[in-house]
Amino acid sequence: MNKPVDPSVDGFIRYRIDLAYDGTNYWGFAAQKKHRTVQGELLKALTTVFGKSKTAFDMRVAGRTDAGVHATGQVIHIDLTQKQLKRLGRTVGMMGSLNDLLPQDIRIYSVSEAPAGFDARYSAAYRRYRYVIADKLAPKNPLLARSTLWIKHELDLVQMQASALGLIGLHDYASFCRPKLGATTIREVRELTVKRNPDAGNVIEVEILADAFCHNMVRAIVGALIAAGEGKTTPDGVIKRLEKRSRIGSFKVQPPHGLTLIEVGYPADDKLAAQAEMAKNLRTLDEAED
Repeated sequence: MNKPVDPSVDGFIRYRIDLAYDGTNYWGFAAQKKHRTVQGELLKALTTVFGKSKTAFDMRVAGRTDAGVHATGQVIHIDLTQKQLKRLGRTVGMMGSLNDLLPQDIRIYSVSEAPAGFDARYSAAYRRYRYVIADKLAPKNPLLARSTLWIKHELDLVQMQASALGLIGLHDYASFCRPKLGATTIREVRELTVKRNPDAGNVIEVEILADAFCHNMVRAIVGALIAAGEGKTTPDGVIKRLEKRSRIGSFKVQPPHGLTLIEVGYPADDKLAAQAEMAKNLRTLDEAED
């Protein structure tokens, strides 16, 4: 299912699909037999339009979001044969056909033929997530309750920002990841910011950009920052926890509904294949993200 496809050899045309979803009613992105998932809904729509696929259209996703996590900037790729494409016919196009079949909490924003070497997961150079918190200084907006963590007391933004600085860089984030046998927990966090957004009701927005994330990493890091904002730890305490490289006694993993995948970045077209090869060599297992 996840073998690399060369359209010129295998007769496939690869498409990049950009989409968004409200993850509240889904058991994460990845397809599961007993639970409703985003990928499951996509595969149902694709099967209706293009017919059955023994390889699930070779779909691969940039970030396998966990149950309850949202996305505004998710990216997948699929591989289609000319025979499958003929089924599309003279309609509203692939994007319109799929959106007509998808539930309203999943929307496709663009569909384009992918450049050579593109792999939605392995060609990605970075992912950016945002976690939104409404503390005592932010009015609780019920229209955003499904995507915002509500906290009754005020958080100390200065302590949160200082703690964030210590988590930037290339580190082993084992203290902030759910371990998986054979998978590395070394990541490069390139940006980690904590700020209030007065244009969004004075909520606190934690944004983190890294080459990739291991399971629960973002929500565990947010847990550390909240602990610092509550005075339960210090910036030095957060660094010491990072250095222990152990989940035992680490910070609380925060609820998923405050988290959104907002961006996936890719290199120039002529560097897509090289980026994919490098990522595959670094990560031999498909780790879940957040």
